[in-house]
Amino acid sequence: MSTTTPSDPTVRRGRGRFVVALLLVLFAVLGATSVPVRQGSATVVTRFGDPRRVLVEPGLAFKLPAPFERAVEVDLRLRTTSSGLHDVGTKEGLRILVQAYAAWQVPTDPDKILLFLRAVRNEPNEAAKHLRSALGSALETATSGFALEDLLTTDPSKLKLADYEARIKERLAAQLQKIYGVTVHQVGVERFTLPTATITSTVDRMRAERATVAEEVAAKGRIASGEIRSAAEKEARLVRAKAGEEAAGIEAEARTAAAKIYGAAYQADPELYEFLRSLDVLDQIIHDGVRLILKTDAAPFKVLVEGPESLKAMQDKAEQKKQSEGATEDGAPKAGAKDGGP
Repeated sequence: MSTTTPSDPTVRRGRGRFVVALLLVLFAVLGATSVPVRQGSATVVTRFGDPRRVLVEPGLAFKLPAPFERAVEVDLRLRTTSSGLHDVGTKEGLRILVQAYAAWQVPTDPDKILLFLRAVRNEPNEAAKHLRSALGSALETATSGFALEDLLTTDPSKLKLADYEARIKERLAAQLQKIYGVTVHQVGVERFTLPTATITSTVDRMRAERATVAEEVAAKGRIASGEIRSAAEKEARLVRAKAGEEAAGIEAEARTAAAKIYGAAYQADPELYEFLRSLDVLDQIIHDGVRLILKTDAAPFKVLVEGPESLKAMQDKAEQKKQSEGATEDGAPKAGAKDGGP
């Protein structure tokens, strides 16, 4: 009969195997009951599929082994989702294509985490799909409150893009937080484009606006032109009236002077005056193409018959008259005119 001692190699090997087996069991139990919570994520512990605890602090936690309890990791990192091009309508009824993005995140609130888990079964792709649908609905609703020139313009003072993005975020955040429990941090517009019909309508509207502006400018020009023309015509009438008044005065003075000259001429020699006036009358009434049949011995046509001889006779007669008037200036005959001496 043999006995074994503690120093026996067989005993030592048996003890080593027991320790290793015990460590393996401990590691297996620890792996089945421990739950590591990593940074940027949360862990939901479920018991028979029913959520029991939400672990958000990074570290190591414990649970019952499966199948009693299971751990579900929920990603809490920030994500972005693009809506793709959506055909939406503006306030004036024009259609535009808009592409926007949303930056969203599952918050660290346990209730929101559980709501997200129930809504999409912890599927980020499914969540992004629902978010794209909600973002398209928010784009359609928000765009209907803005005109096209509020979103697409070259004037920075008229651009309302920030208000537009804020309106989309407001509508999207309320919907996603209520249904999916996620928080929307930012909404931005990636792309604007116009369908062919909208481009044609926009060009026609711009052309009509430019035509209206041109017509307004032309109307102002016509009004200004009319005012200038009216002022010029008024000034011209005043100048003509003043000139006519001055001309009438000058003509009256000339007629008065002419009358005085005619009177002095008539008093000096009536026959010569009659002769000169007859020539003036003939000059006024006779011109090219006029034929007159009159008596030649009647005034003023007798000068045409008598001619220069009659003029010479009238001049001699006038000279004799002047001499006779000079001889009797003092009203008495000159001394010695008849008796020839004292």
